[in-house]
Amino acid sequence: MERDELAAWLRLSLTPGVGNDSARKLLAAFGLPQAIFEQSSAALKQVVSPARAQALGSEPTQLAELLERTWSWLQQDAEHGLRRRVATLGDALYPNALLNLDDPPLMLYLLGNAAFKENRPPALLDKGQTASESIATCNTIDTSSSLAMVGSRNPTPQGAANARLFAKSFAQAGLTVVSGLALGIDGAAHEGALDGASASHQAVTVAVVGTGLDRVYPRGHRDLAHRIAQHGLLLSEYPLGTPPLTANFPKRNRLIAGLAQGTLVVEAALQSGSLITARLTAEQGREVFAIPGSIHAAQSRGCHALIKQGAKLVESAHDVLEELQWPGRLPIATTVAATDPEDMRAEADFSQNSPLLMAMGFDPVGLEALQARTGLATADLQAQLMGLELDGLVARLAGGLFQRQGD
Repeated sequence: MERDELAAWLRLSLTPGVGNDSARKLLAAFGLPQAIFEQSSAALKQVVSPARAQALGSEPTQLAELLERTWSWLQQDAEHGLRRRVATLGDALYPNALLNLDDPPLMLYLLGNAAFKENRPPALLDKGQTASESIATCNTIDTSSSLAMVGSRNPTPQGAANARLFAKSFAQAGLTVVSGLALGIDGAAHEGALDGASASHQAVTVAVVGTGLDRVYPRGHRDLAHRIAQHGLLLSEYPLGTPPLTANFPKRNRLIAGLAQGTLVVEAALQSGSLITARLTAEQGREVFAIPGSIHAAQSRGCHALIKQGAKLVESAHDVLEELQWPGRLPIATTVAATDPEDMRAEADFSQNSPLLMAMGFDPVGLEALQARTGLATADLQAQLMGLELDGLVARLAGGLFQRQGD
């Protein structure tokens, strides 16, 4: 994209009162943004309101700064080894899946070594590249083989573990995991997908963020964002420099839903933004999946509500793949054998048949309740809990509670 063309698109996106809907009407009537700004006020009033037509006649005050920031950001492509692109509505880099939304973004900012699997006209390729060369130099994202994974920002340890293991399995089966880079379930899903990355050219994960791509939110996910860019894609509809505004995150959920064939909600409270993603997924006629949890955990109530409303209850990655009729197969699980067969048998027996684990069940539980169930002295109980915690079989929660991990 040339600088003048980028300036026109940015000007259109910044014009007060001209949202995505008005912009699409103008583009349909006059063509590219450069042509829109060449029209008379009378011609513009045939398409938009007089107030919007008047606003289109003035250059937004922040245009020059945003143009310089965006143009400089795009020029860093080769320097940092990551592809930086701006995809405008209808061009070959823009994912077709989002064109079906009621409110598709006018512009998308893309960062990463992946691109959507689309047919690209030669005029819209990177300079000097053929279509085959452009696709071959990056991983591809096929939205027909993508699954959204969302959930609580404050998950239980079991929920975070589930997100990571499910995402790893999906990536190994050839699906692209789409999520929002938020704390909790989103981050665990991205990490799991990266853990399951293969040598294929399939992008393993896409992060749809609620800020400009020149910043990472939350800051603690900076390294994760870089890994996603290496093996997948970061995507935003928001201009560079956009801070983490609360209103932006629910809005971006329509993009998460739109880029996937279904949505898996791992854990969610009743007021969770994840339920917005699930609703948008259902409205698009796609599958909604939910993992059930403890009836005592607030993080499970949103999932239970979805299941009551018809979401598919899932207990394994196989359940999702079967429902999607996905031809990819999950790899056969393998374990590293213990050096001593007696140690191996003892470890298996301890992890599956420990009286303390069986007394815990799967809900969060306190020391007093465990003592009542097991009859163990406090010192013995704490010692056994410490051993189980070190083995990764029990997690210590806030409030002096403990919860069993895994099966």
